[in-house]
Amino acid sequence: MKRQLILEDGTVFVGQAFGGEIDKSGEVVFNTGMTGYQEILSDPSYCSQIVTLTYPLIGNYGINRDDFESINPSIHGLIVKEICDHPSNFRNELALDTYLKERNIPGLSGIDTRKLTRLIREHGALKGRLCGMDADVEDTVNQLKATVFKDHVKRVSTKDPYPSPGRGYRVVLVDFGMKHGILRELNNRGCDVIVVPYNTTAEEILRLNPDGIMLSNGPGDPKDVPEAIEMIQGVLGKIPLFGICLGHQLFALACGANTVKLKFGHRGSNHPVKHLETGKVAITAQNHGYTVEESSIVDTSLEITHIALNDGTVEGLRHKTMPAFTVQYHPEASPGPEDANGLFNQFLTMIENCQKEGEVLCQNA
Repeated sequence: MKRQLILEDGTVFVGQAFGGEIDKSGEVVFNTGMTGYQEILSDPSYCSQIVTLTYPLIGNYGINRDDFESINPSIHGLIVKEICDHPSNFRNELALDTYLKERNIPGLSGIDTRKLTRLIREHGALKGRLCGMDADVEDTVNQLKATVFKDHVKRVSTKDPYPSPGRGYRVVLVDFGMKHGILRELNNRGCDVIVVPYNTTAEEILRLNPDGIMLSNGPGDPKDVPEAIEMIQGVLGKIPLFGICLGHQLFALACGANTVKLKFGHRGSNHPVKHLETGKVAITAQNHGYTVEESSIVDTSLEITHIALNDGTVEGLRHKTMPAFTVQYHPEASPGPEDANGLFNQFLTMIENCQKEGEVLCQNA
């Protein structure tokens, strides 16, 4: 069965349909990872997006029970050059096409994904719609131009707090669209984790008496989550804080910096990031469409700790006087190496130092 991708600029790609039979609109982006399609499908940060995978053959190792980053996927569509119908891997439990059908996520294969990727690189991320061949192109383009994707975080965040018990430090994990890998890394270190919704107030968090606060990843524009900015301002300096991806951007906004949209974003598993203090380079997994504006950091109490070697954008921040640091990339992910995983240990060390030295160190860390 044929299916088409219609972009807001009027460009049309026609290929083979797979996955769910539903028509779906979203922001069309690309990811350069050679593997990890299951994690991509289940990453809440892809809420309302149609993802193009640049690696030509997708689905060859199938779907397994262990690699999901969320229970209910929020992605709006998947585009590949070729889908593998007969996966072969000792962990394989389900074919990719079967999984997408079960979750009613539309897919498109057989198109020139290199051409689509170059189009996005040239013009930036575009709104698009995966639809049947009977859809009118002009009407669809007009609808896409009028469509605004909002409330991403509200849609993917947990509705109610819940615990993930441990016997170590108590960490409040604010869920802006949390990948399960973040919770796994905290649990692996014995943390007593309480996951809370995106709009939890500073007062509600402090009543939980946490030893540390983790700001998760998530989708969309950080400026669409003013509740979180206010919450961060209310806990900063009182409790050690570590932010990832959207959490990093929200932290920057709370400290007076600015965020801007990238032309086509960073989405992939091989992005080199340099730690300015040591000069070491980590190969990281990334998924974001916004970045902290470097020039806006000058008049704040923040300092840059990491930069992206591909384009020089800000990849890490640290507060100059308070126990708080953030990174733009995903240290819980394993894009091959686990270069960045030690940041979780750094977070726990910061908590330990604050508790040893008391409030004075905590406010001047």
